[in-house]
Amino acid sequence: MREFIFLIPVSLCLGLIGLAAFMWALRKEQYNDLDGAAHRILDDDDDRPISTVIDDSGSGNGG
Repeated sequence: MREFIFLIPVSLCLGLIGLAAFMWALRKEQYNDLDGAAHRILDDDDDRPISTVIDDSGSGNGG
């Protein structure tokens, strides 16, 4: 029973911290562009060509 006296305030504090973090995210407009994030993950920002490994041995079969 003594554990509940400790755990109830701790859980209430953690809940308030979570609520405060959610309200902060709403105020900072973190949830406004949900589709943009889904499309940005598919966008390739690296415009460099894929580098190929050149075989210096001259045989051409890698061995």
